[in-house]
Amino acid sequence: MEAEPPLYPMAGAAGPQGDEDLLGVPDGPEAPLDELVGAYPNYNEEEEERRYYRRKRLGVLKNVLAASAGGMLTYGVYLGLLQMQLILHYDETYREVKYGNMGLPDIDSKMLMGINVTPIAALLYTPVLIRFFGTKWMMFLAVGIYALFVSTNYWERYYTLVPSAVALGMAIVPLWASMGNYITRAFSPLWSRMAQKYHEYSHYKEQDGQGMKQRPPRGSHAPYLLVFQAIFYSFFHLSFACAQLPMIYFLNHYLYDLNHTLYNVQSCGTNSHGILSGFNKTVLRTLPRSGNLIVVESVLMAVAFLAMLLVLGLCGAAYRPTEEIDLRSVGWGNIFQLPFKHVRDYRLRHLVPFFIYSGFEVLFACTGIALGYGVCSVGLERLAYLLVAYSLGASAASLLGLLGLWLPRPVPLVAGAGVHLLLTFILFFWAPVPRVLQHSWILYVAAALWGVGSALNKTGLSTLLGILYEDKERQDFIFTIYHWWQAVAIFTVYLGSSLHMKAKLAVLLVTLVAAAVSYLRMEQKLRRGVAPRQPRIPRPQHKVRGYRYLEEDNSDESDAEGEHGDGAEEEAPPAGPRPGPEPAGLGRRPCPYEQAQGGDGPEEQ
Repeated sequence: MEAEPPLYPMAGAAGPQGDEDLLGVPDGPEAPLDELVGAYPNYNEEEEERRYYRRKRLGVLKNVLAASAGGMLTYGVYLGLLQMQLILHYDETYREVKYGNMGLPDIDSKMLMGINVTPIAALLYTPVLIRFFGTKWMMFLAVGIYALFVSTNYWERYYTLVPSAVALGMAIVPLWASMGNYITRAFSPLWSRMAQKYHEYSHYKEQDGQGMKQRPPRGSHAPYLLVFQAIFYSFFHLSFACAQLPMIYFLNHYLYDLNHTLYNVQSCGTNSHGILSGFNKTVLRTLPRSGNLIVVESVLMAVAFLAMLLVLGLCGAAYRPTEEIDLRSVGWGNIFQLPFKHVRDYRLRHLVPFFIYSGFEVLFACTGIALGYGVCSVGLERLAYLLVAYSLGASAASLLGLLGLWLPRPVPLVAGAGVHLLLTFILFFWAPVPRVLQHSWILYVAAALWGVGSALNKTGLSTLLGILYEDKERQDFIFTIYHWWQAVAIFTVYLGSSLHMKAKLAVLLVTLVAAAVSYLRMEQKLRRGVAPRQPRIPRPQHKVRGYRYLEEDNSDESDAEGEHGDGAEEEAPPAGPRPGPEPAGLGRRPCPYEQAQGGDGPEEQ
């Protein structure tokens, strides 16, 4: 039986011509070095390149899925714990037996104030924190603060709950700004955003023909951006369903039924005033044992820790290290000022009403529909199922945002606004009867449809911002402005929680109409070709000298720099010969040695 030939030819083995190959080069120990250590002759460069870019694309998808799952778990734990905590602290018997005269209602009010008021100052520090820590590490730090808030519930005291609530309020806007920034960046062709990365890795052959330094046309990454935003928000909206698991599997077993809790409730829906006026002060049939509460909080703490590990271990960096250096080298004063300077851009000014409405509608789903219409009429024991209906409707509808791949850009946002407009009109004239379950199916349908509108709103806005602002230097500012206005809206809802339901619906209706009209006006200006006025991003001023710019092209420059230079008129160089060696080549910056000799280093500009 003949022996099988070896899979790979062995270096130094005698060839078919004895000790010499066909070209007369000796084989064996005296063969040239290139013959021994050269590339494998059957190496397929195109196949290896295809495998390389496939690994890159899978890495981008891994980043998006890990960030989405981390955000879902973080908010699911936070909302679930906060909901369970507020229900337990609302019960008079629980407060008196467990904590005596410690004043839990006062602690809860200060805790909610810390969560809702602190984000008002976020516009001052969010861009600085994102540039200082980096996008990924800002996400990790913010998720860690959410885990800190969960851990303080092991020992519920004023000096644990209130400071952790203030810290959590400070982390809300940075978390969402860095999340939106990260998902948008998940793609970058020659920057580092995820969607733009995915475009590069999917069209590498086209770039090979033009050179890897050739940037793809503007907007070419938009389809990937739309897909990734739909994935992110379909995960995120599931956090509302995850938050109800402690309620369904633990707290519901201790609650009174609706005949007890709603005994003094006289009006619901559009006729109600404040939040659950007349609701019974005792909602717990029996008090949960401390050991059971510790088990539930330990499970929530473990999930929060898992979210931290997901962000830390599976989320790749949003930027290359040199890009991180460039982003924070524009000067901390400029980083502080640029969010305010972007108010010059008419696109942002036209989108501000939508930002505000985006904050209004989420709080209205949790307090207006779930409490004012739901709990007020069908009891506290069905609160979890109403929010699950909202969550599943929003998660499924987030995938409807993919229709934007084939439909005009305004359609998802306008469709979401239309769904909410119709529901707001219906709720304005509907007052469900307390303790009557025949209309409960209407509540579930309304909650699910409101989730559909919320999903189209969130997905459409985030995708629109990613398309309008592609430059990597601007996106953290833009998403900071977006989520800051959301925080302002949530704070406004917190202040107006005691208003009549009709007043809340009227404010919601006026804001929605203003947002839709303003957005359509913006799209009309864009079609007419009105150029937006954007603040100039200063060039990075590096304090250290090194080898970063020895390459022919600066791969870290933005599209704006690549197309229009520095964005501002520069002074003409003085006539006559310059001292020192001439720059070697017109298409690159001088190397550090040339800068030192020529006197044009960054420190002297």
